[in-house]
Amino acid sequence: MNDAERFEQIFLSQVTRPGADKLLEWLKSTDFFTAPASTRFHGAYPGGLVKHSLNVYYALLGNFNLRGLYSPQTQAIVALLHDVCKANYYAGEYPDYTVKDQMPMGHGEKSVYLVMKHMELTDDEALAIRWHMGAYDDAFRGGSRALNAAMERTPLVLELHYADMIATQREKHEEVL
Repeated sequence: MNDAERFEQIFLSQVTRPGADKLLEWLKSTDFFTAPASTRFHGAYPGGLVKHSLNVYYALLGNFNLRGLYSPQTQAIVALLHDVCKANYYAGEYPDYTVKDQMPMGHGEKSVYLVMKHMELTDDEALAIRWHMGAYDDAFRGGSRALNAAMERTPLVLELHYADMIATQREKHEEVL
């Protein structure tokens, strides 16, 4: 089973919310399953984005701090969909990807917006996806205190950020080997 099939299998088995089917259809209409995860930092190869999304999912599932706090559906939603903002985001071909952002609204904000065009998110899910970049987020680096408030409201914000960082670092290490 390839990564796109694995993503779809997990998504269909865990995400049963109204609109999930439309969201998956939309993802399939984009380059989400063939796009890179970045231009140079990690997963900068065809299919890197879906691979990274799966890696974040597995890292989040392995987090003992979340056991019993959030449903498997919530964990799948935030992990698998945190980077949907990167669908149709890159131009060019491997290894010379460039960014061609057709909707420049911010990283986490854009992911929340795109998901909610198809399916509702809980407040905790929206906050976690919005702030999954943690201190790397442009708003935080610009002085926004909203990240701290979001982390105080729900542990899912910090835990998704951890899972994203763990997956990214593991991917960077694997690419060097």
